[in-house]
Amino acid sequence: MAADFARLQHDIRRLEEAGAKILHLDIMDGHFVPNLSFGVPVVEAVRRSTHLPLDVHLMLQEPQKYLAVFRRAGADFLSVHIEVAPDPRTLFDEIRKLGAIPGLVSNPPTPVEAVLPYINDCELVLTMSVMPGFGGQTFDARALDKIRRIRRVAGENTLISVDGGIGESTIAAAAAAGANLFVTGTALLGKPDVKKQFQLLKQLVANDDDE
Repeated sequence: MAADFARLQHDIRRLEEAGAKILHLDIMDGHFVPNLSFGVPVVEAVRRSTHLPLDVHLMLQEPQKYLAVFRRAGADFLSVHIEVAPDPRTLFDEIRKLGAIPGLVSNPPTPVEAVLPYINDCELVLTMSVMPGFGGQTFDARALDKIRRIRRVAGENTLISVDGGIGESTIAAAAAAGANLFVTGTALLGKPDVKKQFQLLKQLVANDDDE
């Protein structure tokens, strides 16, 4: 969402050169969240432009209808919201049958108790630290407690992701809470030197690990 869509391949190259390990793609339907983003053709274009794994975040009212189409478009991870899938295990099974990796997402108002029973049924757990729909929002520190509780339950290899307002002033606290995958948009691509900014954010996480 933070990329320059007129120069999408250029921004992908900047992220690759900076050291990004995964590209996060926000799919919004205008119903589950109050915004529209992009769809299958853009995911296909990103897939043609990079070998990095694609984490496709389905902010959709009916994600089950679109799992196969986004997998064919190039998704490696398919993440669905607990708010539209109160028992997501059926969706996880379908995602695995398609050859992708399932993820589970929760919005800020959703209690962590809603996701805890399913954390070890998937490989990625994403906590939103803003209400999804628009970039550039302020980090909601209440997400930190959710991440701590998820970390206590999750397996050693689970990706514990956080998305929303992640930047210089927040990434270390998210890492200290237990996050190990950080979705950054404007705090990275909004800087003139993406590689320098990436290294700064990476160092802030590393400094937390050393403490």
